[in-house]
Amino acid sequence: MHTATPHHAEHNAARPRIDMGELSSHAEGPALVDAVATGARVTLHWEDGSQAHFPWMWLRDHCACPECRHPLTRERLFFPLNDIETAPSAHVTEGSLELIWADGHMSRFDPVWLYQRRLEDTTFTPAQVIPHRQPWCLDFTPERVSHGDFINGDGERQWLEALLRDGLVLLEDGPLAEEEVSRLAGRIGPMRATNFGARFDVRSKPNPNNAAYTAIGLALHVDLPNWRQPPDIQLLYCLQNEAKGGESTFADGFTVAEILREESPEHFRILSETPIDFRFQDEDHDIAVRAPIIELNEDGKPLEIRFNNWIRDTLRLPLHEVDAWYAAYRHFWQLLHDPRHQIEFALEPGQMIAFDNRRVLHGRRAFDPNTGKRHLQGTYLDLDLLESRLRVLLRQR
Repeated sequence: MHTATPHHAEHNAARPRIDMGELSSHAEGPALVDAVATGARVTLHWEDGSQAHFPWMWLRDHCACPECRHPLTRERLFFPLNDIETAPSAHVTEGSLELIWADGHMSRFDPVWLYQRRLEDTTFTPAQVIPHRQPWCLDFTPERVSHGDFINGDGERQWLEALLRDGLVLLEDGPLAEEEVSRLAGRIGPMRATNFGARFDVRSKPNPNNAAYTAIGLALHVDLPNWRQPPDIQLLYCLQNEAKGGESTFADGFTVAEILREESPEHFRILSETPIDFRFQDEDHDIAVRAPIIELNEDGKPLEIRFNNWIRDTLRLPLHEVDAWYAAYRHFWQLLHDPRHQIEFALEPGQMIAFDNRRVLHGRRAFDPNTGKRHLQGTYLDLDLLESRLRVLLRQR
């Protein structure tokens, strides 16, 4: 609401790595039928009529033999520091591309691995298993996965795919056990620690240093936009929810940002081009950053949302930009809090909500602490770890 320990090299070395071509060699693909050397490159032909050109340097750099890649870690040992002055001999041998270089070194390439990496097809990602982000529709409801399936079946893969695709997924029927959120997160990877710790408790308490630790309602926001690198994924596990009120609210920031762009391109431009200050302060911390509310990727699409009215700091803008910025901010606020763009439900004990903190905004209705106890435990995970875990699970199938 308020919102790692790195693996040691020795630990990584003990784990088997996957060869660059190992996944592809088991995949289906057209057979390689011919290799024609032409100057500084080779032209490959597959049985489906496809062809591709590969520079000699590219092929030498990607040789996967034990001399060029460490046999255990599969990390590259070859340094592409010298030009290829003499073209190698090129042959299709037993369906693979075989190259014999001027110094006698031999490289062999799997045909499917090469097919997936045709340099003319830059839109294709080899072994693409990470689902594309999908915007929420008006009747969006989060996918639900049972705790038992997550632990013992295909539920973990289903959970990961839904979270990466939709930015929100619900786990159900879990045990009412302290630190269960930590155990579930540990299946994915190390928890992302912040100034609130690696694992935090969400409940009202005296002398809070964050609005989440009160009983007030929380407007939609993302956690920790004052960090240069805010947490990617948040997990919130419900242990108790007996108090009246406290329903959770969510909105897809990417979807609403596109609606803002459609309704007012100028307001969208202001929020995506104007950096503002975010800052969190307490007795032990003073964490601040300056960034726009909507960050775009190289294609001009939303990449990250930084929207948190509590820790938005003093607005330092030129006088002539202030009124326009407030108008754009107000417009985005109104769209986010439009019931058509929100979903709302009460978390039940044994349920865990997981969401993309840099895409999906979350909030909470006010609750009455005198009507019952409310206790959630939460943590954060890095997006890289989720994608890594999904790739590992899929190659084990």
